[in-house]
Amino acid sequence: MRDLHNNIAVRRGLSPVAAGTDNTAYVSEIVDTQGFGSCEFIILIGANTDADVTFSVLFEDGDAANLSDHAAVADEYLLGTEAAASFDYSDDNEVRKIGYAGPKRYCRVTITPAGNNSGNIFIAGAWVLGHPATAPVA
Repeated sequence: MRDLHNNIAVRRGLSPVAAGTDNTAYVSEIVDTQGFGSCEFIILIGANTDADVTFSVLFEDGDAANLSDHAAVADEYLLGTEAAASFDYSDDNEVRKIGYAGPKRYCRVTITPAGNNSGNIFIAGAWVLGHPATAPVA
């Protein structure tokens, strides 16, 4: 058995939220990838009561700590696709992931609902950073 525990760092991405009945986007915390060679965002999807909502995922990166220089990540730097990380009303109690292998230091994910007008969905997210420059990771 290999040791994953001491070779990853987990950061808050998106605290658990219950969506309202609107299309307000859910924007993750900005993660600092310095000192790590890999970065993954995990999306936890709860039960959904809206019959036609869709959720699109956008991955952005930049060099400024506040992401004032943010830009959508080029597909060549994504591990997986934004389409595969996106979900809809039929994806109750599932998990999605999308990774990053790009040159920028800071990243964030935005999850944008469309057609969210009659129900709730519970969403949470976490950043997983791997391949640390120094291990073990606390």
